[in-house]
Amino acid sequence: MTFTSVNPCTGEPVDSYSAATSDEVERAVGGAREAFRGWRRSDFADRTRCLREAARLLRNRAGEYARLMAVEMGKPVRSGRAEAEKCAWVCDYYAEHGPSQLAPQAVATDASRSFVSFQPLGVILAIMPWNFPFWQVLRFAAPNLMAGNAALLKHAPNVPGCALALEELFREAGFPEGLFRSLLVPVEHVPGLIEDPRVKGVTLTGSVRAGREVARQAGQALKKTVLELGGSDPYVVLADADVDEAARICVKSRLTNSGQSCIAAKRLIVVEAVRAQFEARVVERMEAVRAGDPLREETELGPLARGDLRDRLHGQVMESTKRGARCLLGGRFPSGPGFFYPATVLTEVTPGMPAYEEELFGPVAAVLVARDDEEALRMANDTAFGLGAAVFTGSPAAGERLAAEELEAGCCFVNASVRSDPRLPFGGIKQSGYGRELSGFGIREFVNIKSVWVA
Repeated sequence: MTFTSVNPCTGEPVDSYSAATSDEVERAVGGAREAFRGWRRSDFADRTRCLREAARLLRNRAGEYARLMAVEMGKPVRSGRAEAEKCAWVCDYYAEHGPSQLAPQAVATDASRSFVSFQPLGVILAIMPWNFPFWQVLRFAAPNLMAGNAALLKHAPNVPGCALALEELFREAGFPEGLFRSLLVPVEHVPGLIEDPRVKGVTLTGSVRAGREVARQAGQALKKTVLELGGSDPYVVLADADVDEAARICVKSRLTNSGQSCIAAKRLIVVEAVRAQFEARVVERMEAVRAGDPLREETELGPLARGDLRDRLHGQVMESTKRGARCLLGGRFPSGPGFFYPATVLTEVTPGMPAYEEELFGPVAAVLVARDDEEALRMANDTAFGLGAAVFTGSPAAGERLAAEELEAGCCFVNASVRSDPRLPFGGIKQSGYGRELSGFGIREFVNIKSVWVA
């Protein structure tokens, strides 16, 4: 079996890679386990040094990695360079803060000494998607390698070049041979990896369907999981919001990564009182976006990563309009090579439509109209997902209360777009998954939180 990368801009094959054989997988798992034995006893200075070097390499090779992402999954090169820089940031963050986040914590008891210790679990399997082929991996790998774990990466099949580049990155940064390995294997091999007693935990970023299956398999093996399963993020524009600024932020978020982001603005919920102004500004900004070859510096909107993803997105748009949504912009299936889809705006989106119920993974903005602020918040929470949410209001204090107490999501922002940040925990609730990545919460997901009591 081979893995073939396809250029989404042209639809033409780029390169092919042989799948790992059973013997190669066995050696990789065994090698990771062996590398872990030594790494778990390394001191924080060694781990910090390796992470700092990884950050340096990421910055030096940002252009190279951006081109690779553009060719394999269609990310505009400007966005690819920013992704590489963000990966360097997370390495630097854990190099600086990891030692204190993992330091033993004294607890006052009736013992002469008692404390909580954080010890690595071992080999962690990461099943990662294609949309942020470097960032998704680094936000898992940086904290886990700092914690003393080893990592096996099962990357998306359409980005094999990125998977192998990541393995080379960690090797050249000075991490022990075998500590981080990329496995080019089909999805059918995942259950065997999860069941392998040498694998101690599993993290997945992907679809709800994939998350349920991984959770089932890991549950049978009694192994810890962290799942980030996407979302249909509501961006709520209240009557007192700065409408022009809200529209700018909503469109920028909606088009992040050509619309292929779990935390992009998916459902734009606007109060009727400011609907006309908001819709006009959203259409104006969506229409002005510069689409084209992701290798060109001026490109803001590239192609979708695969043809089947474009087909699904267009089907969701067509079904939504069939059920009563009105298309203000785009919505036409494009001709020509590649997997491009136009910036699209749907309005009058209501329950029962795919644009209301499902995640739209592409440059399609769904506008939902609410009678008032109260109904807007109800609509925001009327979803099976709960990854991110944003609220726009002229009252920061009111926005803070709504974000903290009313919006049902793991990441809630006020007058800003939802984003991941190494300093803050990242993850969702409901069908967006469970567990947290990043910050001090993320680095402790795959460690043994051990109580030590000394008489």
